[in-house]
Amino acid sequence: MRRGPGSLAVAALSEPEAKAELARLAQMIAFHDRLYYQENRPRISDTDYDALRQRNAAIEARFPALVRSDSPSRRVGAPPAAGFTKVRHAVPMLSLGNAFGDEEVLDFVARVRRFLGLSGEERVALVCEPKIDGLSVSLRYEKGVFVLGATRGDGTEGEEVTANLMTVADVPERLSGEGRSLGAKTGAPSAPGGKGVPEVIEVRGEVYMTKPAFFALNERQRQAGEEPFANPRNAAAGSLRQKDAAVTASRPLRFFAYALGEASEPVAHSHWTFLERLRHWGFPTNPLARLADNVEDCLKTYREIEARRARLDYDIDGVVYKVNRFDWQQRLGEVSRAPRWALAHKFPAEQAVTRLERIEVQVGRTGALTPVAHLTPVTVGGVVVRRATLHNEDEIARKDVREGDLVVVQRAGDVIPQVVSVVVERRPKDSHRFRFPHTCPVCKSHAVREEGEALRRCTGGLICPAQAVERLRHFVGRDGLDIEGLGEAYIQLFFHSGLVREPADIFTLEARAEDVTRVVAEWRKRQSAERQAAKGRPQTAGPKRKKDEAYKSVSNLFAAIENRRRIRSDRLIYALGIRHVGQTTARLLARHYGSLAALAEAMREAAEPESEAYRALASIDGIGPVVARALIDFFAEPHNRKLLSRLLAELGEEPVEAPAAAGSPLAGKTVVFTGTLASMTRPEAKARAEKLGAKVAGSVSRKTDLVVVGADAGSKAKKAEELGLKTLSEQQWLRLIGGA
Repeated sequence: MRRGPGSLAVAALSEPEAKAELARLAQMIAFHDRLYYQENRPRISDTDYDALRQRNAAIEARFPALVRSDSPSRRVGAPPAAGFTKVRHAVPMLSLGNAFGDEEVLDFVARVRRFLGLSGEERVALVCEPKIDGLSVSLRYEKGVFVLGATRGDGTEGEEVTANLMTVADVPERLSGEGRSLGAKTGAPSAPGGKGVPEVIEVRGEVYMTKPAFFALNERQRQAGEEPFANPRNAAAGSLRQKDAAVTASRPLRFFAYALGEASEPVAHSHWTFLERLRHWGFPTNPLARLADNVEDCLKTYREIEARRARLDYDIDGVVYKVNRFDWQQRLGEVSRAPRWALAHKFPAEQAVTRLERIEVQVGRTGALTPVAHLTPVTVGGVVVRRATLHNEDEIARKDVREGDLVVVQRAGDVIPQVVSVVVERRPKDSHRFRFPHTCPVCKSHAVREEGEALRRCTGGLICPAQAVERLRHFVGRDGLDIEGLGEAYIQLFFHSGLVREPADIFTLEARAEDVTRVVAEWRKRQSAERQAAKGRPQTAGPKRKKDEAYKSVSNLFAAIENRRRIRSDRLIYALGIRHVGQTTARLLARHYGSLAALAEAMREAAEPESEAYRALASIDGIGPVVARALIDFFAEPHNRKLLSRLLAELGEEPVEAPAAAGSPLAGKTVVFTGTLASMTRPEAKARAEKLGAKVAGSVSRKTDLVVVGADAGSKAKKAEELGLKTLSEQQWLRLIGGA
């Protein structure tokens, strides 16, 4: 008996089978979207849902001519469900840097010591806490009363889930200085607030589900005829994001508190004493947390917790180290999206052996050709893995990875699954080495590899459809303009129908509403016909219904686009996809130049290496010659200048808010440090200046506002004097920032 396409490996599908399978997947994903977002009754875990999307993407990659415009493949994250509002975190919820070995932990502590300028005798005490595998949330209390709860989201904005968090027994509704969780859940009456409770306090922590509770929930799911969850983390995340709080209340969720957000007053002098205060206020903290006097004690604690991991009734995936002293945490600050004062030491990666069915070379937005291994599905650490990165052609050659090989796959923390090694002794006899293409697999342009680079790149540029679509996806993605509902499905549909070929076209879609609605209606009609054909049934929905559905869909999309007509400059700069310009560099440029328009004009002037504009660009601390060249080249391209002109005519920019810049004497000023500082290291001085809203430059120019002169200052001090710039001694600098 012939198997259906859904049971076949992607490599084994014929074109008709692939077409039918894409129709089946589109129907299933639409069905589960409706259950989750509209009917509040999901039937599958997030992992199983992702597996459907991944199979869809794999088939499309093998059969690009069959790509459906409604495909959800390679979608990053999920938009907030209807009914959830976005919450902007007063203090960003940062992610953590990861370590996978002892040496990286030793390096972390060494970096802390160097940044703070500590002597060999000064010890760095750290708090060690198990890293709970759950969902990060923030709880805001005003006068001791729980008023707002939010998910982490992207770290800047999360989803408001107050009602759902109120159903979690471990979350106090009112805080008490005597350590009791007061209110309706405990039955203990009390006035709002308690002794020692700040006027405003944000407590961060992790919502999780214990293993026994998870197994019991899955048993109830099976008895109800519904799909069980893949693991406790997915069960917890899915339960908390229910639109109906009653559903969340029926799920056995728990909570551990472990971090401080916004506070109206100082709450402790160290993280360890803060954990004690949390317990006094009624929060559960992890009983395995330990205060370590040095890095050796940290590593000892890590091994002890790792040894107990299997016996714990909740999942953990590592140990988090935090510098104990809060004043040192403040001085250390953060870099990009992670604090300098904390690190997650992950447990060893979980591995599995599976078959590498085929190697696909994908083309990214910058033209980079990236090899991806398509695998026979295998479970690694509770997650079904179907694809893994092969990094680049050198890695394929070094490991001698071949199609048909049995390979060892691992997931380390949250990184993309990777092929670790080949089981050579079980290699098929007819295997042959993989030949990396020297032409683009999409547009057939020549693919070149520049000297010193690991990646080969397509030279087709804007004539390459893969690059064009990927650039548009990047533009509207979560870290770019974040246009809700404009995912890969619509990008593919609008691009191939000619409605959107560049970013500015997105903002003119509503002016072409009739064409957009027609295209979407026809697409929905094709979808429906393919689904019915796959089932062997005649089409049931009439053309009017399809048009009504299309009208509602595009109306929601137009509203989401309109909501992004004003966007922060750093997001806009990042969204352009300029090579070597990530989120950190985009924020740096936005703060320095103020807007994309100003950046574009400055880069035009900076094309001349001897110009003042080039010197100003090169003086920005963190902008090296490679990034400078990429910026100048991007804005020198006539096509890009026209593209930007059309884009800026459609939207407005909002300035990037400098952290803690309100009322700061340094807000918006360009500062240069020269010479040796006695009271702090140069990295700390730079971090403190940036925290107060300053732009730190690496060289002196006419645009420099302030030069801080330390001991043994050299040419920068002399140039500042020649230009008549304002200079400060270290003591004057400290008085200015309130540090003396």
